[in-house]
Amino acid sequence: RPRLNRCFLRKNKLNQTSRAPFPVPMGSSSPSPSPEPPQSSAPAGGASNASLRWHILRRALLSRSASPHASEGTSNEPQEKGDTNKISRKTSRGFNLIECHTVPISQLNKSQGGSLNGNENGVECQRDVYVCYKLPCGGSPELNVIYRRDDSLELNDIEASNRFNIDTTGLVCCWPSEEVLAFYCINRSDMFRSKRVLELGAGYGLAGLVIAASANAGEVVISDGNPQVVGYIQQNISINAETFGQTKVKPMTLHWDQEQASDMLNSFDIIVASDCTFFKQFHQSLARTVKSLLKHSETSQAIFLSPKRGDSLNKFLDIIKEYDLCYELIENYDPTVWNLHRSYVAGDDTSWPNYNEEHCYPLLVRITFGHFV
Repeated sequence: RPRLNRCFLRKNKLNQTSRAPFPVPMGSSSPSPSPEPPQSSAPAGGASNASLRWHILRRALLSRSASPHASEGTSNEPQEKGDTNKISRKTSRGFNLIECHTVPISQLNKSQGGSLNGNENGVECQRDVYVCYKLPCGGSPELNVIYRRDDSLELNDIEASNRFNIDTTGLVCCWPSEEVLAFYCINRSDMFRSKRVLELGAGYGLAGLVIAASANAGEVVISDGNPQVVGYIQQNISINAETFGQTKVKPMTLHWDQEQASDMLNSFDIIVASDCTFFKQFHQSLARTVKSLLKHSETSQAIFLSPKRGDSLNKFLDIIKEYDLCYELIENYDPTVWNLHRSYVAGDDTSWPNYNEEHCYPLLVRITFGHFV
């Protein structure tokens, strides 16, 4: 496997680009209109990338609005949505590594005896979608995961992110890195057997749920700093409880900027995370959290899957070294994922139109206390 050792990692000068689907700074109350971009930046059809990003923002804000203006200007909606999907950093699909299908949330609610939050006609059920995954491992267990529907992010979600100093990306979708992490863990389930495992920045918790369902881990803690996201994690744990066997599984609100409970310190054999290195303002606290929670052991490790996203990943790796942690950066860590990636880049597979290596292909980072031999 091609590897880049931490001591010889060459720092590439990459342009910083945003994961967010529109260029609005967090906390900005009245963003100024973007300047008119050069004509050459306009995609086919005449709309500039900047204007398309503003269309994404408009669609998100009006999607659940009762305003009479919410239905204005919808005559070109199919064309507009197709154009915005090409420039949005929100993925229009993933690597499709785990077989899944969507089922109406009302069907899941009935199967759970109406125990889910809300009801069939309630707001929660209207904005949520239920996805059933069939895991490619012994016994082909199924996992049921509740997600927010596309374009259902609301203004109060943004307000919560400002109040708790967190981001809202966990509510947007299941990002490709999370799917790849889940697939990676399924194929290496033995490494989690009888271990205490923590997922950081879990979003809806797919990777942690997969580990709990397939690896016979001792305990799996699925965490996120966003209380709204942790609510979804709690539901997803509850509806899959029978799939976990003897593995203890629990949700946790874990904010990287806060001191952790003493019983948590240096107690996890394995920490996993996906696409958690984008926001540079969280790099210090994320590295500190890994160092404080990872067990001091020759076999303990943190496994991060993250795209480069400009220079964000390289900046995080610099912080890792400042905390006296060691890392190994691996580009080709799974043949299936690697072959799919190469086919997207080469254009042999055009099913992912906005695939971009910088933003979509996760590199694997192994973090430990000791040096690799």
